[in-house]
Amino acid sequence: MKLVLLSGGSGKRLWPLSNDSRSKQFLKVLEDEKGKDESMVQRVWRQLQNTGLGEDAYLATNRSQVEMIVSQLGGEAPLIIEPERRDTFPAIALAAAYMYDVESLPLSTVITVLPVDPYVDEAFFQKIKQLEDVLYETEANLALMGVVPTVPSEKYGYIVPSEERREGTEALDVQYFFEKPNREQAAVLIDQKALWNCGVFAFRLGYLIEVMMDKGIPIQYEEMLKNYHKLAKISFDYEIVEKEASCVVVPYDGFWKDLGTWNTLTEEMGRSQIGTGIVTTDCDNTHLINELDIPVTVIGIHDAVIAVSPDGILVTNKSESPRIKEVMNKIEHRPMYEERRWGRYRVIDYVKYAEDNEVLTKRILVHAGKNISYQLHYKRSEVWTIVSGVADIVINDKLYQVKPGDVVRIPEGTKHSIRAITDVEFIEVQSGSDLVEEDIVRICMAWKDIPLHQFI
Repeated sequence: MKLVLLSGGSGKRLWPLSNDSRSKQFLKVLEDEKGKDESMVQRVWRQLQNTGLGEDAYLATNRSQVEMIVSQLGGEAPLIIEPERRDTFPAIALAAAYMYDVESLPLSTVITVLPVDPYVDEAFFQKIKQLEDVLYETEANLALMGVVPTVPSEKYGYIVPSEERREGTEALDVQYFFEKPNREQAAVLIDQKALWNCGVFAFRLGYLIEVMMDKGIPIQYEEMLKNYHKLAKISFDYEIVEKEASCVVVPYDGFWKDLGTWNTLTEEMGRSQIGTGIVTTDCDNTHLINELDIPVTVIGIHDAVIAVSPDGILVTNKSESPRIKEVMNKIEHRPMYEERRWGRYRVIDYVKYAEDNEVLTKRILVHAGKNISYQLHYKRSEVWTIVSGVADIVINDKLYQVKPGDVVRIPEGTKHSIRAITDVEFIEVQSGSDLVEEDIVRICMAWKDIPLHQFI
């Protein structure tokens, strides 16, 4: 069995800590078994290793999240990268094309798809292992996993199963689906033994390949990449699952939680304060998460979340925190903080002048032994001021060494890269007509591939 973990999300529900490049699964607000900061994706990846599923797991993600995944998981996780965001059906179809065409897996291989960020214990993954046997035993086309509800929640979709189990298995036939009922409807569904749809489903590779061929979707990976933009933006649930008659579900009666809002996330945080500030003792059930260096003081406030990041500040009652997505839905701005495979950066200042000139200032950290790609820009110049650490830089194929206090000027069209000898921090000031990530021409990624003419 192969696992495909879907890593997407627009980063709206946990704003301002989350953004387009740092969705909720990357926020290091949880703690591992040793009390060390941990993100949801790190937690799930650790659990997969512990349950023996890690070597067969892939992450399906979009380009904007690749650097963050590499930063948090290193090179361990095999990635299947969408050319652009399209929704879960195109993402899973792309993964199927990869398994079939690149990995050359047999059509009988069971593929299990799950979100990258469930908050569960390891029993959840032990139950996932059973889906492979269930498919073979029942000969169904799809096998889902459904969570036994604890409350009549309005936040989840429901799977309504048959009353009788398939002989010799835990599986139940799926009768129908009900998407996000109101509380009264949810209570009725629970009386009917309905299960929460937790987004876990398994199928044979050959099943989805056949579906793709019937729909005229390429099954060759490179061809799929070229035509990806033509695929409809639709979920796998709507396009496949809810239309499939041969579908069974396996109940999971264990711990499962969706940490998709500030009120549910803070319930699982090991501490009420992260970052600089003061929360007075008369604050009850209030959490402060501060990523800035300036102190935040919270006095006498109850049942609240105060979240502070370079992207903005949120102050909300916990019960009202799910509204953040609709409030922020029409507000778009560039991410002000990102983690990359080589380190991280924070935007300090951004100014757009009337004469079509923009100035963007970043504070950048490159970890020892890491390097940014060898690249150039056509629409901006840069000035680097080294703040701490020692690094090698390459400017137009020539190698130099820099230390604190050194200033490096990089005009438009200049090839450049930096490799940290020790952890190195520098201030980067970009100036130009269009300061966007698309104005990056990457010549090579690895330091060893940079052509060096001489050492100065």
